[in-house]
Amino acid sequence: MPYKEKKVERLYYTIGEVAEMFDVNTSLIRYWEKEFDIIRPKKNKKGNRLFTPKDIENFHIIYHLVKERGMTLKGARKKLRENRQETMDNFEIVRILQEIRKVLTEIRDQM
Repeated sequence: MPYKEKKVERLYYTIGEVAEMFDVNTSLIRYWEKEFDIIRPKKNKKGNRLFTPKDIENFHIIYHLVKERGMTLKGARKKLRENRQETMDNFEIVRILQEIRKVLTEIRDQM
């Protein structure tokens, strides 16, 4: 049986790495951190923000609501406060459907 390396899951991400993941400015990451109480980065002694994978997941949900669905920050905050689990479930469904579409598109292009 061949050796397979496990995907290394990092414990913390810097603000620059998070901004690069979403292709946004670091100032937007700081702004969303202030606006949404579900994002709570750790700070080191120097004051640098260190985001956990849970924070990244929350950023994905916020990004989906604000950038992809066009909601206002107030609307996104309200939706997360009232229906957090439903919002997360819907986000997960959309993500899975996007992956399926990508695979199907690749198959079509290969034909």
